[in-house]
Amino acid sequence: MSATNHPPVLPMPAVLEDGPVLRVDLNPTGGESILGVAALDSLIALFDTLHDRPGIRAVVLSSSGEDFCLGGDRREYRAALDTDATGTSLRRILDRGHRLCQALESSHTVTIARLHGKVVGQGLAVASFCDLRVAADTTSFRLPELGLGMPPAWGGVLGRLISEAGAARIRELMLTSETFDAPAAQRLGLLHKIAPQDGLDRAVSDWTRPISRRSAEALTLTKRMFAGYARADRTADVGLLDAHLMAAQLRR
Repeated sequence: MSATNHPPVLPMPAVLEDGPVLRVDLNPTGGESILGVAALDSLIALFDTLHDRPGIRAVVLSSSGEDFCLGGDRREYRAALDTDATGTSLRRILDRGHRLCQALESSHTVTIARLHGKVVGQGLAVASFCDLRVAADTTSFRLPELGLGMPPAWGGVLGRLISEAGAARIRELMLTSETFDAPAAQRLGLLHKIAPQDGLDRAVSDWTRPISRRSAEALTLTKRMFAGYARADRTADVGLLDAHLMAAQLRR
């Protein structure tokens, strides 16, 4: 809280349409890179509109802040509990994570995460649900949930990370909450490319140029096939319970 006891103003995404590519800046003001409720609602609404926009082939998520994303706003969680001790309001907030991550996975567009700075918690969850991920060579990653006294439950992230990187290493990173760098993330399969900070846009363009020329129908079918196989690989996925698990823990 600030000295005047006013809650901080959280960043709202800005969207730039660049032909068949949508460029989404999660933090256009360059302030603290945190995903608040309003930002999540804005992103969910954006992906809802894409159903009627087959001409959009790719969505690039980036941030003008010092970091890509430091996670969610725990102040919003606490405020929700203060006004509703049953946890219902909190579960509705947390459920937005699952809706956004499912939108990223099921969208007909190719979703691309352009990462830099710190990618923490919910920020890593959002990035992991993107189809393609590139990071600056100085990027760091962390899964801090257990260190904060919370389960790794937001948006179905645990199942997605295990599917993308394998259970053994993700287990270690979850249990220790240790920071890992871009080369480690690439070895795990969490990154497809690493580039210098000033080479990120070029790396993204190397993807978006050919993707922009793809048939809309073929692209949609391919995305749906990948989503189907990925979900089949997560046959015991309990991501729908994530909001309940986190709300129950935070109410303690």
